[in-house]
Amino acid sequence: MSNLIEQFAQNESGATAIEYGLIAALISVTLIGAATIIGGNLQAIFTFIADKLNVTV
Repeated sequence: MSNLIEQFAQNESGATAIEYGLIAALISVTLIGAATIIGGNLQAIFTFIADKLNVTV
């Protein structure tokens, strides 16, 4: 029984999985933030182009 408890205490695979999960979450938050910023900039660019194309002569 003590051997089983000792093996459980030395098992670090759960900690590794949690670390990978945290890294994936950080990458996801970064990508969402970047996409939000880029999306806003693209909207401004397309609005500018649309305004220039709608000029009547």
